[in-house]
Amino acid sequence: MAHKGNPEAPQRSCLGCRTSKDKELLIRFVQTPEMEILPDLEKRLPGRGAYTCFDKRCLVAAIEQRQFKRSFKHEVSVMPAEQLVEHVRQLLHSRIIGLIGLANKAGLITGGGSMVSDALKSKKKPGLVIIATDVSEAIGAKIIHAAAAQRVPYRTGVTKDDIGAILGKAPRSAIAVASGGFVAQLVRAVDRYRNFLGEV
Repeated sequence: MAHKGNPEAPQRSCLGCRTSKDKELLIRFVQTPEMEILPDLEKRLPGRGAYTCFDKRCLVAAIEQRQFKRSFKHEVSVMPAEQLVEHVRQLLHSRIIGLIGLANKAGLITGGGSMVSDALKSKKKPGLVIIATDVSEAIGAKIIHAAAAQRVPYRTGVTKDDIGAILGKAPRSAIAVASGGFVAQLVRAVDRYRNFLGEV
């Protein structure tokens, strides 16, 4: 069995691929009092947990192979694979939206392609740039080039409409996030989301 992460950290095995990883690198699932299996992304709910990678293929495999029943050692109610995958996707996406919203309320977000480009040229550079998944190829390439030139990390994972809704404005092609604690949280949230979808 392969191991990934810090060998001294608590390890759990993915029900889908059987790889052993740090618990923090896996999605935790718990059973409700009604014996229904639900994701516990923040790993805060009480009780025994079962785990899969942040990869929808592992979740599908765990469901199809009835691994949740084996893990909890009794019959449990599991959504159809397609439905549970979509449920987890929505939760991961909501996490990104929530973090951007909090950063925006804290005054740490600059929105819009031209304003992001200006921020990348300024002395106080942002800690992260997030580019809309549906931005035009030309605009996206321009922002990526500018971010790479300034050694500012960039990610994709939300749409122009998502960004506009968070900022309370028309759709925006990109945002810049000021340096600070939200950067690491957003990078983690976006990477988990994209990993789950198989985009990384």
